[in-house]
Amino acid sequence: MAHLSQRRQQNVSGDIYVDSSCIDCDTCRWMAPNVFNRQSGQSAVYHQPITEFERQQASSALLACPTASIGSVEPPAEIKAVQASFPLPVTDRVYHCGYHAESSYGAASYVIQRPEGNVLVDSPRFAPPLVKQLEAMGGVRYLYLTHRDDVADHAKFRAHFGCDRILHRDDISSSTRDIEMPLEGGDAISLAPDLTIIPVPGHTKGHTVLLYDNRVLFTGDHLAWSEQLQHLYAFRSACWYSWEELLESMQQLRQYQFEWVLPGHGRRYHADVITMTQQLETCITWMATAA
Repeated sequence: MAHLSQRRQQNVSGDIYVDSSCIDCDTCRWMAPNVFNRQSGQSAVYHQPITEFERQQASSALLACPTASIGSVEPPAEIKAVQASFPLPVTDRVYHCGYHAESSYGAASYVIQRPEGNVLVDSPRFAPPLVKQLEAMGGVRYLYLTHRDDVADHAKFRAHFGCDRILHRDDISSSTRDIEMPLEGGDAISLAPDLTIIPVPGHTKGHTVLLYDNRVLFTGDHLAWSEQLQHLYAFRSACWYSWEELLESMQQLRQYQFEWVLPGHGRRYHADVITMTQQLETCITWMATAA
């Protein structure tokens, strides 16, 4: 939990604060942009939550923080209600799990609720309140892992739910060697009529993305929205395998249509198909010049 004695001086005075253990993962800033911003390389409270909506956002960010770096002088009155609200709805049948894991550097994970079996996209913390809510939603059939960086508590979710874990063989390590469904090759894989796994090597050799219902693209660390650039982009400074292959992988996405980009790291983006296509082209052009 956060420590008041380590409260950052950049926080405005008031109840909610960020302490010096913050790892600058950006979680609280996109979950509660009216409360948190970035100052001197870490998050800080620039506006104390006043409205009910702001308080709920701040409490959601507190629970999601991977390092428990957000604290409050007095326990938030709404914390139990907010706890019960996770996973948070994003769009039809798609929810943000919250409870980000430090081992994944605060990456976001999602759950798709489906009659044929729910899909957990990347692994959050194995937090009892979240597990209870996932049970109420019907459990977890598949734990799809976009790449090696965001596997977090995958083994605990497998042990509890009996879910089949999915990860490309090129990204399997000693901690994931017992994955039930290793993927191979560079061709798209139809997991179900509404679920297509697309290999996108670049950030890592075995990175893949998941297209759900031809509307929602879960992109891991492949594609995200940049507040600074104001367009979709790829992580140039965090490309661990090959920038050239990352560009080729991005070009391969031209053959697919989607309306949502839900990344593990970076900001979400939602637009109509035409605008999304234009944004993808902007990203590809930017990547070619950034090479």
